[in-house]
Amino acid sequence: MEPTTQQIADLRNKFLKKLEADGAPEPDGFHPADIARIKDKDDWLKRFLEHNELNLHESLNMLWESCEWRKKFGCNDITENNVRRDYLEEGAFFGHSKDKDGKTLLIFKSKLHNKGTKDAAELHRCVVYWFERLERQDKGNQISIFFDMADTGISNLDMDFTKNLIGLFKNYYPNFLNYIIIFEMPWVLNAAFKIIKSWLPTKAIQKIKFVTKATLKDYVEPDNALIAWGGNDNYSFTFIPEAQATSGLTNGRFENKKVHFDDGSPMTEQGPSGFGDHESEEPLLFIESEVISFRKEKAEYTGTISIKNIASDKCVTYKIKTTSPEKFRVRPSTGILKPAQTTQITVMLQSGYTLHGLPRNDKFLVMCLPVKDANTSAQELNEIWKTSGKNAKQHRLGCAGAGGENEEPSKSALYSNSGSNGDRTIDRLVSRVTQLEDCHSRHHAELLFVKRLQIQVQLISIALIVFMAIAIVYILRSDIRNAADQVCHHRQ
Repeated sequence: MEPTTQQIADLRNKFLKKLEADGAPEPDGFHPADIARIKDKDDWLKRFLEHNELNLHESLNMLWESCEWRKKFGCNDITENNVRRDYLEEGAFFGHSKDKDGKTLLIFKSKLHNKGTKDAAELHRCVVYWFERLERQDKGNQISIFFDMADTGISNLDMDFTKNLIGLFKNYYPNFLNYIIIFEMPWVLNAAFKIIKSWLPTKAIQKIKFVTKATLKDYVEPDNALIAWGGNDNYSFTFIPEAQATSGLTNGRFENKKVHFDDGSPMTEQGPSGFGDHESEEPLLFIESEVISFRKEKAEYTGTISIKNIASDKCVTYKIKTTSPEKFRVRPSTGILKPAQTTQITVMLQSGYTLHGLPRNDKFLVMCLPVKDANTSAQELNEIWKTSGKNAKQHRLGCAGAGGENEEPSKSALYSNSGSNGDRTIDRLVSRVTQLEDCHSRHHAELLFVKRLQIQVQLISIALIVFMAIAIVYILRSDIRNAADQVCHHRQ
């Protein structure tokens, strides 16, 4: 159903009133580009209403959470210059060509991806880079995800990567998905995709299309399909920066975006040497534990960071970042502590994620700076972080589930029917399939050995038969000769 002009206006007004009444979660507010889109672009607001089937309350919540995530993640400032350029140039995923509906294909060459060989957080940033780039390129029009799964196997299966991809469409890029086209999926991954489908709402499941070379033409015209897919497009991937690809000029020149520490990538942690001579020798914060333990409280998983100002005579401002802002909500993420003051910071695991894999992939960074006055305003505090953030002291924290790997995962908003222990089920599935492959290899080797043995037995049997035949002939000839000699003797 198409949103009306009035419904779009209502969403805009409710957001702006909430912003005026409550203020943005971050001290320096939402990103100006997103606020400008809310004020001026009906199409963006329309997508939130369409995604939530015109439910104004749910659309408002999604819009608010999207703006908060976009500010923390730095979506408006992502370019090929502040993500892993080598990941982009590898060609494991890229935008190219169109489907039959004229939607750009975001192509994932699954055989080029092996779980655990790349930094998961940086890989996620590269995916967001392509989302943002295609959204700008096509002015918010939908895209189709194309999984090229030819020549893939168990080693290419990455459930965390897939879950993050689903989460982007589900939570932050409304009504952005046209089709999920899965090309030449090997049978060994069928069970895994059944679990992935269980994470999706019915509306999204209907968009999944399994195709082969013979059926791809139903969704992608042959002239738009790569030769490897059985089409006529002889395109060979080479990464081209966005400015070069679109000739993106602003007032006759390329626009250069400056990325500030506060809005920049939370994925790349700087080592202590990055602050070097500017650090003061006096410690500022005491953090009770270097590991955040998550516990289930009602329907949510939460952890706590306990920090104390141990500076003798100065106030301290703190700020907390995470390698996975899409997974965690930190409250409060920044603040001021008076001398000897202690505070508890709550970290909540967002719906759609489980505790599985947290110790391996997710980190937190607690930064702190001295300030003169505990009553420093939010605007002044923001300016302090912008000008002096590079001199901040850093404390790195890990995280873990208090109940261990066997603890029941939280109910996920991404799952249309929350299957229990989905990630562990996949791990067991992968393990069993790997065992089957090993058994198959062993049985194949044993079968070859048996065949070779049978041939040898057959050769030995033939040799024995030949030998026995020769022996029989020899014996018969001897008997015949003896009989002939006896006959001759009697005649004489």
